[in-house]
Amino acid sequence: MTNVPEIFGSMVFNDAVMHERLPEDTYRSLHKTIEDGKELDITVANAVAGAMKDWAIEKGATHFTHWFQPMTGRTAEKHDSFISPQSDGRVIMEFSGKELIKGEPDASSFPSGGLRATFEARGYTAWDPTSYAFVKDGVLCIPTAFCSYGGEALDKKTPLLRSMEEINTQALRILRLFGNKEVKHVWTTVGAEQEYFLVDRKLYNRRKDLIFCGRTLFGAPAPKGQEMDDHYFGAIKPRISAFMKELNEELWKLGVYARTEHNEAAPAQHELAPIYLTTNQATDQNQVTMEIMKNVARKHGMVCLLHEKPFAGVNGSGKHNNWSIATDTGVNLLEPGKSPYENAQFLLFLAAMIKGIDEYQEMMRVCVASAGNDHRLGAAEAPPAIVSIFIGDDLAEVLDCIETGKSYAGAESGRMEIGVSVLPSIPKDSTDRNRTSPFAFTGNKFEYRSVGSSQSIAGANTVINTIMAEELKEFADELEKAGKDDFTATLNEIIRKTIKEHKRIIFNGDGYSEVWEEEAKRRGLANLRTTVDALPAFLLEKNIKLFTSHNIYTEKEMRSRYAILLDTYNKIINIEAHTMIDMARKEILPAVSRYVGQLSSVLTAKLDLQNKMNEKIMHNMEEETVLALSQLCDKAFTKLVLLETLIAKTDYKDDLARGQYYRDSVIPAMESLRKTCDQMEQMVAKNYWPFPQYGDMLFNI
Repeated sequence: MTNVPEIFGSMVFNDAVMHERLPEDTYRSLHKTIEDGKELDITVANAVAGAMKDWAIEKGATHFTHWFQPMTGRTAEKHDSFISPQSDGRVIMEFSGKELIKGEPDASSFPSGGLRATFEARGYTAWDPTSYAFVKDGVLCIPTAFCSYGGEALDKKTPLLRSMEEINTQALRILRLFGNKEVKHVWTTVGAEQEYFLVDRKLYNRRKDLIFCGRTLFGAPAPKGQEMDDHYFGAIKPRISAFMKELNEELWKLGVYARTEHNEAAPAQHELAPIYLTTNQATDQNQVTMEIMKNVARKHGMVCLLHEKPFAGVNGSGKHNNWSIATDTGVNLLEPGKSPYENAQFLLFLAAMIKGIDEYQEMMRVCVASAGNDHRLGAAEAPPAIVSIFIGDDLAEVLDCIETGKSYAGAESGRMEIGVSVLPSIPKDSTDRNRTSPFAFTGNKFEYRSVGSSQSIAGANTVINTIMAEELKEFADELEKAGKDDFTATLNEIIRKTIKEHKRIIFNGDGYSEVWEEEAKRRGLANLRTTVDALPAFLLEKNIKLFTSHNIYTEKEMRSRYAILLDTYNKIINIEAHTMIDMARKEILPAVSRYVGQLSSVLTAKLDLQNKMNEKIMHNMEEETVLALSQLCDKAFTKLVLLETLIAKTDYKDDLARGQYYRDSVIPAMESLRKTCDQMEQMVAKNYWPFPQYGDMLFNI
């Protein structure tokens, strides 16, 4: 039986290990460096590196790597051994403070969006001491940021760390205005629920679309899907249970707070949810989780699919990003309080979020935009592309009373004011969840449900942090200007004004309904349906000003990220189109032709027999099937040729024009080809169809 407390974090160079292995003065110096955000003294770095190396070798490590998160959305590693040659031909194991703090990987082969020319290869990795090092597969992994020779961020983590520091600065200003001098640091925290599919590896290996694209490009629905709702929270099958058991153990060793696991709505779909951590650590752990999921699945003869929509007709996979903000004294700033003081503070932070999501709703859509997520957003299991906030009926009534000055039912009497005794305790968890809302307040956190299952959570949280920092800054500026004498009146006016001007973003109803789509349009909310629709919003003047003013991105870095995201979208659609062409031309059409040929032979023999017996059958299965399949086969071939012609076009004005062309011409052609091929799949004998079908993959674990 697994001893969880014993194995948990056993492969992590965490605070307990540092406290045990580092001299007391070195340990204190390291912590002060982390808290103050200053450069690490080389003497301290050498001591930490030595202790880290000895610990890692005891755990079986022979190499170290600066583990970073480039703009691919995945992680990157370059392994260097600890060995150092000696003059007598022997080696010793060494690891210096300089190697710990800084690395020099080749930066030319990672996406840079024009920040670097191909011949400019130098890049730097810098240790993030706020995220613990760990040993994985015999390698000491040191979480780092990644930047170019000129200092531009080439990764997802650097902007995230910048946004965390900025929200800390602005939140502390607010807390000081409320008289709180105890808090030294404010953190944003995240719990990222991870959805995924598991399929048999042998079946996976027979499908080019899964191998090359991570999703099925063809596939008729199985006789049964998820309509019976029997998979959700259902009994976990033994093979899946064994996978989950090993997954948990491997994650626990790496200090990942994996806690909840269950079957999701679609057959073969599952979910893992962790405990909350500071946002940068949660981001690191989610990247580790996705990697370990794939590795453990392989050991169990399965493949873990993290694509947002691997199977048409059943639920896709998301990554529910549960975001909150808390102090180093353990107070959740999104926790409704019991006293007027606590509620005033809570309402100010809530107002900041409402205002920020409304003003920067396009950025909230941009940060989850991808070719994969386009298949999911707005479908029956995911939030719509229209961004809105759910706060529940009770809290909505409180805000309405604040805006209008009415008395709230829970108040004793009188006009509702912030910070005075008539403000009631704000109800918590008194309203049902709204699963159609992209951004839902769920008691003491916001659940952002639009993040795609394969995406790094760094992008979404960088945006949320920066938006919140901007609004807190505006509020702090206004409150500081008002001074102590007018603090309460100014606070009241800020919250009341914010609710009045930004309540259009609040919606507690059915986000899937056509009525809401029309209502959102009347409210002036953006409906950016696809990645190509959304990405240009990244470069709106207000968004450039937002990120540059808080030093999260330079304008050059923003333009590079826009180029990378657009280029990635185009490449994905191009790969999918070519994979469809390959599968249709080399597998589907030949298989259908063989089946038609076989039926034709049977049909000839059958007609000869009928003639001899002077009989005429009203409905001839072979004849009707041959006719229908022949027509569909010709139709599919015509659509295949059209897709080949469309994808061969190269005269685009720029990458955006290319993306728009793919959206408007190539994707519809792909969908049309798929529809015809899926019709043929339903008519062709199973032993003739060239690859595993939905029923095989979804129900064969």
